Amino acid sequence: MFNRLRSDIQCILERDPAARSTWEVLTCYPGLHAIVLHRLAHACWTRGFKWLGRFVSHIGRWLTGIEIHPGAKIGERVFFDHAMGVVVGETAEIGDGCTIYQGVTLGGTSLYKGTKRHPTLGKNVVVSAGAKVLGGFVVGDGAKIGSNAVVIKPVPAGATAVGIPARIIPSRADDSADVTPANTRFSAYGITQEDDPLSLAMRGLIDNAASQEHQIALLWQALETLAADRKKGDCVPEDAARTECFEAERLNQLVGK
Repeated sequence: MFNRLRSDIQCILERDPAARSTWEVLTCYPGLHAIVLHRLAHACWTRGFKWLGRFVSHIGRWLTGIEIHPGAKIGERVFFDHAMGVVVGETAEIGDGCTIYQGVTLGGTSLYKGTKRHPTLGKNVVVSAGAKVLGGFVVGDGAKIGSNAVVIKPVPAGATAVGIPARIIPSRADDSADVTPANTRFSAYGITQEDDPLSLAMRGLIDNAASQEHQIALLWQALETLAADRKKGDCVPEDAARTECFEAERLNQLVGK
């Protein structure tokens, strides 16, 4: 029990630069309090004391602002950062090392009792502020859910999900948490350098257009040189694009490159 508590405190010290001491984390972090109270509520729930489990969960919600159903399964080193307004459903499962920010909902879309209605998060998943993960599917190890995303389908390991409804950006090297080196830097709020597929598509189109204009300019320059050598300059139109004027750099800045 105490070893697990020490592990929970250590994971907060590692992921939150605002955490200055063990005592501060132990006394002032509602995410830690919610985890401890959930373990008590879950123990009551699994031993058949359903009402008592719900009551402990209700007390935890009142004290921390984090609502975790006593039937939910939570792994080790899970960090609820800030976490006011987080809701975790009955059949949700949260793997080891996950980080969940404020306003997150791990909700269900089915009304049938006894079924898997809520999502399963793999290891080291980051769910950013305001995200909604709805349904009984799996979010793979090392995946990231962007802020305010609404995820309604499975997310592969190592991928990033952003938008409403969420669009999936696959991992570049098919990495997942279980194959990524241990010294990989933690990504606060799930932020990555390339987390918007629409921006990526726009950048690709801009780069392609710039490349085409460059090739056209080279062709006109070659034709002009050839015409000058043959003393037939009139074969090159006056409005021929001999120089490049496509503002690729400015457009890339507009889409966030």
